[in-house]
Amino acid sequence: MAFSALFLSPRVSVPKFSPSHLPNPKPHHLAFSIRCSSSSSSSSAAAASFDLRSYWTGLISEIEAELEAAIPVRYPEWIYEAMRHAVLSGGAKRASPVMCVAACELLGAPRAAAFPTAAALEMAHAASLVHDDLPCMDAAPLRRGRPSTPALFGVSTAVLAGDALFPLGFAHVIARTPPALVPRPALLRVLAEIARAVGSTGMAAGQFLDLSGAAAGGEAEVLLVLEKKFGEMAECSAVCGGLLGGADEDDAAALRRYGRAVGVLYQLVDDVLMEDEEGVGSNGRSPGKMRSNASAVRALGIDRALEIVEELKDKAKSELRRFDDKCGERVLPLYSFVDYAVHRGFLVAGAGAGAGGNEV
Repeated sequence: MAFSALFLSPRVSVPKFSPSHLPNPKPHHLAFSIRCSSSSSSSSAAAASFDLRSYWTGLISEIEAELEAAIPVRYPEWIYEAMRHAVLSGGAKRASPVMCVAACELLGAPRAAAFPTAAALEMAHAASLVHDDLPCMDAAPLRRGRPSTPALFGVSTAVLAGDALFPLGFAHVIARTPPALVPRPALLRVLAEIARAVGSTGMAAGQFLDLSGAAAGGEAEVLLVLEKKFGEMAECSAVCGGLLGGADEDDAAALRRYGRAVGVLYQLVDDVLMEDEEGVGSNGRSPGKMRSNASAVRALGIDRALEIVEELKDKAKSELRRFDDKCGERVLPLYSFVDYAVHRGFLVAGAGAGAGGNEV
């Protein structure tokens, strides 16, 4: 079923804003502020004063330590060096791990329960980017302002490094998740969620549909590609964090819908920024260097793209309202992610980040 049928309301009149109302995709380190919709709940409104930048950057050092421990250099060293380059070379936002930790903490669980899975999500994300950069895909010489893994290590090593990162992430979840914090049945569900997200009905499907030109069919097709390419990882991050924190079925379903909406929202705003900034989105790459057909702006026009931005923002926040009373301030990071996806009020960069853009 197409994404629009699942998440978007029928076409309605919503307040429009032009691309100039979106911030520059590479702002300086500005004081954090966000704008909330008038229909926001009290928790959503309170997110305006939540310091997401400090929360996010504070988690990055812990996530980097987890990733360092997860990918030591072993024999054969060249493959491990390629894997480390893909994951640890700097410039990444670590958005998937941060969302996973925030969803785990939402339910009152300690973040230690989420760190191994957060690292596995980042490894899966990095592996997908390695494969995206291959000559048969996007043929990208740069990633985050540095040589891409295929450009630096060669195509064959890059394929192997990407392939190796997926199972390494699974092994890390099993070996490092504290059994006293996460029951084994929940851990099995987490592994199944990651496998689904990266597999033939998830991100792999999205890349195939994008390369095959499926997005040329219209709004439903464009949104389906965006859902599969970008919504799947955010959905997986949110629901995995919830499962690690002890979410019941209804809470997990709400987090699933929330994450998917945020993932597509972020990419839609990137499309708008690319249009507004003459081809450079928040990831610092020109669409002319990528074989991506799923641009909502090109397919649907700027006005409709901005309408969908508003719809997805409202959808994501509505899924969080069930947590307002029972979770209190612990829900604020997740509300703030929604506003960050739209307004990009600050720059997040991983340890060792240099020039160049970041992707979510």
